[in-house]
Amino acid sequence: MFDIDWRGLVVPLAYLVVLGGTFVTFSTIYRKRKAVESANLAPWFGPHLQRNIYLSLLHLEPENGSEKTPKVPDSVLRAALLRRAVEDIRRIIQIRTAKAACSSLLQRGSVGDDLWQRFQRAEKEVEDELRDVVMEANALSPNWGQIIFQSANEIAANTALREQLDDITKQTEHEKEWWEKRRAAIKSEFLKELEDESEKPTQAKSVAGSEDSEPVLVDTNTPSATPGGKKKKGRK
Repeated sequence: MFDIDWRGLVVPLAYLVVLGGTFVTFSTIYRKRKAVESANLAPWFGPHLQRNIYLSLLHLEPENGSEKTPKVPDSVLRAALLRRAVEDIRRIIQIRTAKAACSSLLQRGSVGDDLWQRFQRAEKEVEDELRDVVMEANALSPNWGQIIFQSANEIAANTALREQLDDITKQTEHEKEWWEKRRAAIKSEFLKELEDESEKPTQAKSVAGSEDSEPVLVDTNTPSATPGGKKKKGRK
């Protein structure tokens, strides 16, 4: 059997304990600081109005235990939950669109870690929101959670299409007004050119008439000449 020198191992063991305690303390403090900084970051999305409306309708109860306030119908709750799912679809599309861009900018160093932390927190919130919507849909109607996002996707696509059509209609009206103004300006310029062209012959005729009607001065003191070129002699 080998004799163990415990006195000689006290210093290395104490060093390892101090080193491990320092590492654990630093890791705990660092994680708490990161959690506080992440909580203080601005949210990626604004307030979820549709979710707040649904929760308000779901937890609406009669005041003071009386029955004056009627219970919210299930059809209204389903409509509110569907609108909540439509908003979630819109946020999912934004997250998927921005993920590649944010990752590329982070690798290039164009953005800081704060933006990436905001994005990751928003992505996790959207995932939790989707699970919550599926649970609420199944609670309102069995197996509705499997198709609620399909219906919400169709509604979101229809809404986006109508917004595009409205934008095209507004742009068409704007271009039509511009073209009407432009056509009126071109017409006025064309009429002005026609008037200028019609005035030019009138001025030319007036100038020619003035030249033809110029009076001829006749000298009465000069004797008239005969066809032969001789002057007439008076009788004596």
